[in-house]
Amino acid sequence: MHRLLLTLLLLLTSVTVLAAAKIPTSLPKLFDHYAADSAQPFDAERGKALWLKQNPAEDGKMRDCTTCHGDALDQSGKHIKTGKVVDPMAPSVNKERYTDLKKVEKWFKRNCKWTFGRECTAQEKGDILKYLSLH
Repeated sequence: MHRLLLTLLLLLTSVTVLAAAKIPTSLPKLFDHYAADSAQPFDAERGKALWLKQNPAEDGKMRDCTTCHGDALDQSGKHIKTGKVVDPMAPSVNKERYTDLKKVEKWFKRNCKWTFGRECTAQEKGDILKYLSLH
């Protein structure tokens, strides 16, 4: 009886740990996720245009995604306000990028609000990811 309880406890613990583990995502899965709420296929040129689009900030200066991420997507950037290093955006050099939907959503929400003054649409997220995926 004692052995059965111990086995059940171990099994329950294993299931809990597996459920709490990060579920890996990939770019194709992200594209599928955003496509459900998008009107057209994702386009890298639209994504590039959004990435480089100059937007007015609260301080009156203009900013775009390169303000913190830098011009070279395969290089680290630096957050203009905090000075923190921003890991490269290119999935070719940063294998951890785009592997966790929750993280991708968190950063899109935060960065779109900071850069564009609003949240990005699913279409915009897919277009930006399409652009970034080419690097």
